[in-house]
Amino acid sequence: MTLGTRGYITAVKGRNGFVCLVERSWTNATDAKSAQFWNPKFRAPYCFNAAGARSVLPRYLSRTKWVLAGASQSEIGQRVDAAWTAGKFEEPALGAMCYMMSKRGLLNYGGPWRPHLMFFFSRSSEEPNWGANRPGSPVFVRARTHTVTYMVLVPIWSDGTRAPNDQ
Repeated sequence: MTLGTRGYITAVKGRNGFVCLVERSWTNATDAKSAQFWNPKFRAPYCFNAAGARSVLPRYLSRTKWVLAGASQSEIGQRVDAAWTAGKFEEPALGAMCYMMSKRGLLNYGGPWRPHLMFFFSRSSEEPNWGANRPGSPVFVRARTHTVTYMVLVPIWSDGTRAPNDQ
């Protein structure tokens, strides 16, 4: 998908259920502490599998439409909460994941972080314990109101080159 003036549009229709796009900064938290919400340099190349495209991606596509329609950061936060309450957003489907392996991303850190896979779980489900956020672990976890995301580092970028271990 590519970003247009009214939201993301399909640039190339695939046959395997994967959806790839470059997310922008409004994927960040909507609370007032999130200074990165409007970072114009932020670029996060994602490739969702079919389960992720079906259950996780629609939330981001909605945020994008709201941003492009001129909603403020706090309004977007309110709309996200209302959409969850109304059942318009769904919990991550079983097996929902994405690849984030491009070194061309520009994240909050000023460049690409590390190539990794992201696995999405519902906060209401039993969350796995993968040793996340422990010293030396290649697994990191980020918990939000409805979704827990496990990020598993991999050693090679999508272009086949080795990723440095110090990022």
